[in-house]
Amino acid sequence: MSSLRLTALDALHRRLGATMTDFAGWDMPLRYGSEREEHLAVRTKAGLFDLSHMGEITVTGPQAGEMLDHALVGFVSALGVLRARYTMICAEDGGILDDLIVYRLREDAFLVVANASNAQLVLDELIARAKGYDAVVTDDRDTYALIAVQGPEATGILAATTEADLPGLKYYAILPAQVAGRDVLLARTGYTGEDGFEIFCNPGDAEQIWNALTEAGADRGLVPCGLSCRDTLRLEAGMPLYGHELSTELTPFDAGLGRVVRFDKTTNEGAFVGRKALEKAAAEAEANPPRVLVGLVSEGKRVPRAEYTVVSTEGEPIGRITSGAPSPTLGKPIAIAYVDAAHAAPGTTVAVDVRGKHEPVRVVALPFYKRAR
Repeated sequence: MSSLRLTALDALHRRLGATMTDFAGWDMPLRYGSEREEHLAVRTKAGLFDLSHMGEITVTGPQAGEMLDHALVGFVSALGVLRARYTMICAEDGGILDDLIVYRLREDAFLVVANASNAQLVLDELIARAKGYDAVVTDDRDTYALIAVQGPEATGILAATTEADLPGLKYYAILPAQVAGRDVLLARTGYTGEDGFEIFCNPGDAEQIWNALTEAGADRGLVPCGLSCRDTLRLEAGMPLYGHELSTELTPFDAGLGRVVRFDKTTNEGAFVGRKALEKAAAEAEANPPRVLVGLVSEGKRVPRAEYTVVSTEGEPIGRITSGAPSPTLGKPIAIAYVDAAHAAPGTTVAVDVRGKHEPVRVVALPFYKRAR
């Protein structure tokens, strides 16, 4: 008997004929039909995702913000109420344990959303790092289901199911609201490179909300979407994925995301877990840039895949692929890679070792795709 965790929408996915897959211990929809068609629907119309595998952790109490300033690299206590921030939790040596989104629900309450594969680790670390603070860390993974509607038609579709002020809801903001008559937390966030919303709801309300959105999107091109197209969408948008572009072997500065590290915190006398190692990493990155995270575009048909070696035109190894796939939007194979700084300038021609054959690729700036605003 399967030991995989099931989301509240599991039966619905099966009725829709989804191909299911094991993802971080959850049985999740990989695709419902054509992953290319799902991808293009999000780029041109809208897609509906079940993201209930993500890990929700609530931190409450008079010192919740101060505790998160200690635990994470971001300046969380400076976050406005009902706003969100992308940040990371690092080890003492500066290695990335996970990348996170933190929502401030009230002055004394924060919702931390971790990747499914790291949710237990993040929970354990936050509990340990809360010691000495007047703050409570709560595992709320079973409290929420998470549904996302993403794409150019997302606002119009969601508007048919809610009276919330969607035009007034800024990017990286969250709002208590009702969707399909059910109480939710409605956030303007996503992982596709498109405008869209993520809906945190009671698991018992998930199917009603999903069905209401499906009905509202019937004449707007909305389709259910699986994890496969979510990956190609985030790849085109240049968004990092933990276990690929991010890991414990890398600091935020190695990943080109040093901007999320806030050395200017005014809480805890500026101290936070990993600060000394990250100060050193920041100085090293400025003095002697490490390998740089870049985009690669191939004019050929072979797809550069994760762990393939990037080589110079002379055949010398200069980096490695972290993610790669055919791009439905560009119509070409694309990849993200760490390469030596000397070969990282956009327009540089390098190659990828694909089973012994060197396939030419061109270095480009990330992201590959950016939506018109």
